[in-house]
This record gives sequence, C-alpha cells and structure tokens, in this order.
Amino acid sequence: MPTTAILALEDGTVYQGRAYGARIVRTGEVVFNTSITGYQEVFTDPSYTGQIVVLTNPQVGNYGTNDGDDESAHPYIEGLVVREWAEAPSNWRSQRTADQFLEQYGVPVISEMDTRALVRKLRIGGVLRGALSTAGHSAEELIEIARKSPSMAGLELATRVSTKTQYEWNTPVEACSPSEIIKQHEPGQFHVVAYDFGIKRNILRCLTSIGSRVTVVPATTSAEDVLALNPDGIFLSNGPGDPEPLEHQAAQIRKMIGKKPIFGICLGHQIIGLALGGKTFKLKFGHRGINHPVLNTRTNKVEITVQNHGFCVDPDSINTSDVDLSHINLNDQTLEGLRHRSEPLFCVQYHPEAAPGPHDSQYLFEDFAQMMKEHKK
Repeated sequence: MPTTAILALEDGTVYQGRAYGARIVRTGEVVFNTSITGYQEVFTDPSYTGQIVVLTNPQVGNYGTNDGDDESAHPYIEGLVVREWAEAPSNWRSQRTADQFLEQYGVPVISEMDTRALVRKLRIGGVLRGALSTAGHSAEELIEIARKSPSMAGLELATRVSTKTQYEWNTPVEACSPSEIIKQHEPGQFHVVAYDFGIKRNILRCLTSIGSRVTVVPATTSAEDVLALNPDGIFLSNGPGDPEPLEHQAAQIRKMIGKKPIFGICLGHQIIGLALGGKTFKLKFGHRGINHPVLNTRTNKVEITVQNHGFCVDPDSINTSDVDLSHINLNDQTLEGLRHRSEPLFCVQYHPEAAPGPHDSQYLFEDFAQMMKEHKK
C-alpha cells in the first residue's frame, strides 16, 4: 500500500506526508480545530460532513478510540490532517487504534504535516477546498479534483445526514469517573421532539438528563407532524452545510413559534435566525474548538465554549425589538445566541453539551427544562 499521502488545495498548494487510515482519495473544505482533546468526538460529529479536518494539537491518536466516545454511528469527516499520528495508544478505555477506526470507515489520514503552516494559511486567506489522497494520486490530479469539488456555500447537507425514520432516545449522561457528579432529573417529566439535522449523541443524553423522553424526527418533518406528537418542547440540533437552503425547515419552525418552547443549538440556532426573518453569512475560517470565549449579555459573564460552525446569523438582520442578542463571541464579536423577548424560544451557536470540553454552558439545558415546566399543559 502507498505510504505517502498528498493534500492538495484548490489554489495549487500541495503538502506531502505519511499515509494512514484508508487508502482512498476524498475531497472537502479544509478546516481546522483547536481542541487539545476529543479527536474521536470530532471524527464522529455529523457537522463535519464535507470537511477535511486539520487538528492543531500536535499528537493525535495517543489514547485510541472506544465506543463510548462516538457522537454518532460512524465518522463523518472526509479526511484528517495531523502533525504526529500515534500508532500505539495508551489508555485503559481504548478498544482500537484511531488508525484502525478511520481505516474501517474509509477515512484517509495524512501525518507528519506542518499543520501550523497550513492553519496559518487558512486563517490568513480563509478556508479552501482540498483533495486528500493516500492512494497514489499525483499532485496535479489532486489539484484538479479539489477545484471540481463542491463549495460549502449553498450546500445543503442536513437532510443527507439526518435520520430517515423517527426513533426514541432514553439514555442519560453517565459519569466518566467515580468523582464526576452528574445531576439527573426525574425521568419522564417532559416530552421533547428533537429535529435531527446531524445531531450529536451527547445532546440527546443531556436532554434525557433534564427529565425528558426524547423523540428524534427527520429533518424534513412538518410542523403539523411535530405538534401532533404533543411535545412539551421542541429541540433543533446541530448539523453540517449552509443553513440558507433550509427554507422548508425554517418555515416549519416559524409555524411553531409561540406554540411550544423551542431550543436550538448550532445549525438549529441558524435555522431559528432564518425563521425570525434573519440572514446568515459564511465566516472566513469558522470557529472550531473547545476554548472559545463567549459573553452572556444577560449575566455579563464569560463562558468558555465548544464550537464547530462555518456560518453565522447576521445580527443586523434580526429585529431586536422582538429578540434579545443574548451571546456574543469575544474573539470576533459575531452573534452566538438569541432569546425571544415574548415567546418561549432561545438558541445558541455553540455547543453546551460539550463532549468533550468545558461545562460552563450546561445551564442552558436547565433553562430549557424550566421553560417547558412553565409552559407545560
């Protein structure tokens, strides 16, 4: 098998490294994540559909992989770029190596890369389409493949990764160690219908832990079908792609505003923004990592948050007489949260379920529980 991997960008830049994972060629938008841990959760986050991920942490794979850290049924990243690939993991929870895990699911890896140089390029110039091959393609071939790959702008991916059938979820958050204290509410207090636009499992665990019975529905489910389930609350999940093509989804949420409490995360936040008449725009290089500071304008406290998004809601497009701009990113002043002033609706751009990451924002699930309690009939 080829031992050399090549990553080529649409602007003609070529990087060479060592091949791991599957021997295949894959394309995607090349993005970077600044997390120092949690690579398996990154691999299996459906929001990374259509993206080749560069990890800035210099060593990846050192604690292997295990079934408990999966955020979905399989990896969704198109490819992986790392500085050093650990071939022999050391951790008591490891069930297989990261190399075996990605090879099994057809994901190529390029290692021994100058990831700092690549990340600097993406920060200065913005994200680029790329082609990653561990199968012996030439640089010239890969440049052409990258240029022919689809742009993320205008790309609708949420319905592609969404569940095709409705299902129930009832597993709560579990402690990772004997010292971790997990607050669990009495089960079955609420019924939450969760739209799956690429939902992460820890979101479902968190919804269950606040006392909810969760029904997960496909991304195309109508407002009428959701309301027929008689939920106490409606949740809108994270997911990949450009939010603006999701006109049908925004229209369904618009119909339900004021009828049931609504909580959205990430793409769910963007869809709510669209439902409220707002617009979205693409960021230069996005926010991806577990260390992003966000100001809660209601409490004037700073939360360290987990983020993974390449699009934002334009705050100038939101009617602030009806909606409070509740959270602001302190790195670039972009909008990170909305809360309706008169209806039971709120959302955030970041990930309060934080798997892994800081738990500063888990109060949002408690806020959702309180909102459902106040509006429960």
